[in-house]
Amino acid sequence: MTPIDTDSSIDTSAVRRRYDHAARFYDYAVWPMEFLAMDRFRRRLLPLVRGPRVLEVGVGTGRNLAAYDVDLKIDAIDLSSEMLRRARRRRYAADVTLLEMDVQGLAFPSNMFDTVVSTCVFCSVPDPVLGLAEVRRVLRPDGQALLLEHVRPGGRWLGPVFDTLDPLVSRFGPHINRRTVDNIRAAGLSVVHETDLLSDIVKLIVARR
Repeated sequence: MTPIDTDSSIDTSAVRRRYDHAARFYDYAVWPMEFLAMDRFRRRLLPLVRGPRVLEVGVGTGRNLAAYDVDLKIDAIDLSSEMLRRARRRRYAADVTLLEMDVQGLAFPSNMFDTVVSTCVFCSVPDPVLGLAEVRRVLRPDGQALLLEHVRPGGRWLGPVFDTLDPLVSRFGPHINRRTVDNIRAAGLSVVHETDLLSDIVKLIVARR
Protein backbone atom coordinates (compact mmCIF):
# COMPACT_ATOMS: atom_id res chain seq x y z
CA MET A 1 0.00 0.00 0.00
CA THR A 2 1.88 3.05 -1.29
CA PRO A 3 0.71 6.49 -0.17
CA ILE A 4 -0.08 8.74 -3.14
CA ASP A 5 -1.22 11.99 -1.55
CA THR A 6 -0.12 11.96 2.09
CA ASP A 7 0.00 15.51 3.48
CA SER A 8 2.87 15.69 5.94
CA SER A 9 2.48 19.46 6.32
CA ILE A 10 -0.68 19.28 8.43
CA ASP A 11 -1.78 16.96 11.20
CA THR A 12 -5.23 15.67 12.04
CA SER A 13 -5.71 18.05 14.96
CA ALA A 14 -5.16 20.99 12.63
CA VAL A 15 -7.82 19.68 10.24
CA ARG A 16 -10.20 19.29 13.19
CA ARG A 17 -9.59 22.88 14.30
CA ARG A 18 -10.10 24.14 10.75
CA TYR A 19 -13.53 22.52 10.43
CA ASP A 20 -14.58 23.38 13.98
CA HIS A 21 -13.88 27.00 13.08
CA ALA A 22 -15.60 26.78 9.68
CA ALA A 23 -18.71 24.97 10.93
CA ARG A 24 -20.71 28.07 11.78
CA PHE A 25 -20.58 29.40 8.20
CA TYR A 26 -19.86 26.20 6.26
CA ASP A 27 -23.35 25.66 4.82
CA TYR A 28 -23.49 29.26 3.61
CA ALA A 29 -20.05 29.02 2.01
CA VAL A 30 -20.82 25.86 0.03
CA TRP A 31 -24.41 26.76 -0.86
CA PRO A 32 -23.65 28.10 -4.38
CA MET A 33 -21.83 24.92 -5.42
CA GLU A 34 -24.46 22.73 -3.76
CA PHE A 35 -27.26 24.57 -5.56
CA LEU A 36 -25.55 24.52 -8.95
CA ALA A 37 -24.25 20.95 -8.95
CA MET A 38 -23.47 19.01 -5.79
CA ASP A 39 -27.05 18.45 -4.58
CA ARG A 40 -27.82 16.98 -8.00
CA PHE A 41 -24.75 14.77 -7.80
CA ARG A 42 -25.71 13.56 -4.32
CA ARG A 43 -29.08 12.47 -5.74
CA ARG A 44 -27.20 10.24 -8.15
CA LEU A 45 -24.98 8.74 -5.45
CA LEU A 46 -27.28 8.06 -2.52
CA PRO A 47 -29.83 5.79 -4.27
CA LEU A 48 -26.95 3.35 -4.76
CA VAL A 49 -26.69 2.81 -0.99
CA ARG A 50 -27.66 -0.65 0.21
CA GLY A 51 -27.93 -1.81 3.79
CA PRO A 52 -28.90 -2.52 6.33
CA ARG A 53 -25.63 -1.26 7.88
CA VAL A 54 -24.17 1.93 6.45
CA LEU A 55 -21.24 4.10 7.46
CA GLU A 56 -20.95 7.70 6.29
CA VAL A 57 -17.48 9.15 6.79
CA GLY A 58 -17.12 12.90 6.98
CA VAL A 59 -20.82 13.55 7.52
CA GLY A 60 -20.13 17.25 8.10
CA THR A 61 -23.30 19.22 8.80
CA GLY A 62 -25.42 16.25 7.70
CA ARG A 63 -26.45 17.22 4.21
CA ASN A 64 -26.95 13.57 3.16
CA LEU A 65 -28.92 12.40 6.17
CA ALA A 66 -32.46 13.14 4.95
CA ALA A 67 -31.84 11.12 1.78
CA TYR A 68 -31.29 7.79 3.53
CA ASP A 69 -34.10 5.23 3.55
CA VAL A 70 -35.94 4.72 6.81
CA ASP A 71 -34.94 1.06 7.03
CA LEU A 72 -31.20 1.77 7.11
CA LYS A 73 -28.99 1.80 10.20
CA ILE A 74 -26.49 4.62 9.71
CA ASP A 75 -23.32 5.34 11.66
CA ALA A 76 -22.21 8.81 10.56
CA ILE A 77 -18.82 10.10 11.68
CA ASP A 78 -16.91 13.34 11.51
CA LEU A 79 -13.67 14.64 12.92
CA SER A 80 -15.25 17.94 13.95
CA SER A 81 -17.53 18.17 16.98
CA GLU A 82 -18.86 21.50 15.71
CA MET A 83 -19.87 20.04 12.37
CA LEU A 84 -21.60 17.19 14.20
CA ARG A 85 -23.45 19.66 16.41
CA ARG A 86 -25.02 21.14 13.30
CA ALA A 87 -25.74 17.71 11.84
CA ARG A 88 -27.79 16.91 14.95
CA ARG A 89 -30.18 19.73 14.04
CA ARG A 90 -31.17 18.01 10.79
CA ARG A 91 -34.38 16.06 10.39
CA TYR A 92 -34.08 12.56 8.95
CA ALA A 93 -36.05 9.32 8.93
CA ALA A 94 -33.27 6.72 9.06
CA ASP A 95 -31.81 5.34 12.29
CA VAL A 96 -28.72 7.54 12.54
CA THR A 97 -25.97 7.55 15.15
CA LEU A 98 -23.62 10.54 14.94
CA LEU A 99 -20.11 9.96 16.26
CA GLU A 100 -16.92 12.01 16.52
CA MET A 101 -14.29 9.81 14.89
CA ASP A 102 -11.29 9.92 12.55
CA VAL A 103 -11.57 7.88 9.34
CA GLN A 104 -7.83 7.19 9.62
CA GLY A 105 -8.53 5.09 12.73
CA LEU A 106 -12.10 3.81 12.75
CA ALA A 107 -13.35 2.41 16.07
CA PHE A 108 -15.47 -0.26 14.39
CA PRO A 109 -14.80 -3.99 14.00
CA SER A 110 -13.80 -5.34 10.61
CA ASN A 111 -16.40 -6.59 8.13
CA MET A 112 -19.24 -4.54 9.65
CA PHE A 113 -20.80 -2.39 6.92
CA ASP A 114 -22.67 -3.11 3.71
CA THR A 115 -21.96 0.37 2.31
CA VAL A 116 -19.55 3.18 3.18
CA VAL A 117 -20.45 6.62 1.84
CA SER A 118 -18.11 9.57 1.34
CA THR A 119 -18.96 12.93 -0.23
CA CYS A 120 -16.08 15.37 -0.68
CA VAL A 121 -14.08 13.98 2.24
CA PHE A 122 -10.80 12.51 1.02
CA CYS A 123 -9.66 15.89 -0.28
CA SER A 124 -9.11 16.85 3.38
CA VAL A 125 -7.91 13.65 5.10
CA PRO A 126 -4.17 14.03 5.90
CA ASP A 127 -3.43 10.44 4.84
CA PRO A 128 -6.21 9.50 2.41
CA VAL A 129 -4.78 6.05 1.66
CA LEU A 130 -4.79 5.19 5.36
CA GLY A 131 -8.40 6.39 5.63
CA LEU A 132 -9.43 4.41 2.56
CA ALA A 133 -7.69 1.31 3.92
CA GLU A 134 -9.82 1.69 7.05
CA VAL A 135 -12.90 1.92 4.82
CA ARG A 136 -11.86 -1.35 3.19
CA ARG A 137 -11.31 -2.99 6.58
CA VAL A 138 -14.80 -2.21 7.91
CA LEU A 139 -16.59 -3.22 4.71
CA ARG A 140 -18.11 -6.66 4.53
CA PRO A 141 -16.59 -8.94 1.88
CA ASP A 142 -19.41 -8.10 -0.54
CA GLY A 143 -19.63 -4.46 0.61
CA GLN A 144 -19.28 -1.33 -1.47
CA ALA A 145 -17.77 2.11 -1.03
CA LEU A 146 -19.62 4.99 -2.72
CA LEU A 147 -17.61 8.16 -3.16
CA LEU A 148 -18.46 11.56 -4.58
CA GLU A 149 -15.13 13.37 -4.75
CA HIS A 150 -13.42 16.22 -6.54
CA VAL A 151 -10.01 15.22 -7.87
CA ARG A 152 -7.01 16.46 -9.78
CA PRO A 153 -8.06 16.98 -13.40
CA GLY A 154 -6.22 15.37 -16.26
CA GLY A 155 -5.07 17.16 -19.34
CA ARG A 156 -1.82 18.80 -20.27
CA TRP A 157 -2.52 22.19 -18.69
CA LEU A 158 -5.25 22.02 -16.08
CA GLY A 159 -3.64 19.38 -13.87
CA PRO A 160 -0.41 21.39 -13.44
CA VAL A 161 -2.47 24.51 -12.71
CA PHE A 162 -4.23 22.67 -9.87
CA ASP A 163 -0.83 21.43 -8.63
CA THR A 164 0.49 25.00 -8.58
CA LEU A 165 -2.55 26.36 -6.71
CA ASP A 166 -2.89 23.52 -4.23
CA PRO A 167 -0.28 24.65 -1.64
CA LEU A 168 -2.14 27.95 -1.27
CA VAL A 169 -5.69 26.57 -1.40
CA SER A 170 -4.97 23.72 1.01
CA ARG A 171 -3.72 26.13 3.67
CA PHE A 172 -7.32 27.23 4.19
CA GLY A 173 -9.39 24.38 2.75
CA PRO A 174 -9.24 21.04 0.97
CA HIS A 175 -6.62 19.82 -1.45
CA ILE A 176 -7.62 20.37 -5.06
CA ASN A 177 -5.15 17.97 -6.70
CA ARG A 178 -5.79 14.67 -4.95
CA ARG A 179 -5.53 11.58 -7.17
CA THR A 180 -8.36 9.90 -5.34
CA VAL A 181 -8.98 7.07 -7.80
CA ASP A 182 -5.31 6.07 -7.49
CA ASN A 183 -5.56 6.37 -3.71
CA ILE A 184 -8.58 4.05 -3.65
CA ARG A 185 -6.61 1.40 -5.51
CA ALA A 186 -3.55 1.95 -3.33
CA ALA A 187 -5.72 1.21 -0.29
CA GLY A 188 -6.59 -2.21 -1.70
CA LEU A 189 -10.06 -1.43 -3.02
CA SER A 190 -11.17 -2.26 -6.55
CA VAL A 191 -12.77 0.51 -8.60
CA VAL A 192 -15.74 -1.05 -10.37
CA HIS A 193 -17.39 2.11 -11.68
CA GLU A 194 -16.12 5.65 -12.26
CA THR A 195 -18.37 8.38 -13.65
CA ASP A 196 -17.26 11.90 -14.53
CA LEU A 197 -19.90 14.34 -13.30
CA LEU A 198 -18.21 17.71 -13.84
CA SER A 199 -15.65 17.30 -16.60
CA ASP A 200 -13.14 14.95 -14.94
CA ILE A 201 -12.91 17.05 -11.77
CA VAL A 202 -15.91 15.66 -9.86
CA LYS A 203 -16.36 11.89 -9.96
CA LEU A 204 -18.83 9.32 -8.69
CA ILE A 205 -16.84 6.23 -7.77
CA VAL A 206 -18.07 2.80 -6.80
CA ALA A 207 -15.42 0.55 -5.21
CA ARG A 208 -15.44 -2.87 -3.61
CA ARG A 209 -13.15 -5.00 -1.50
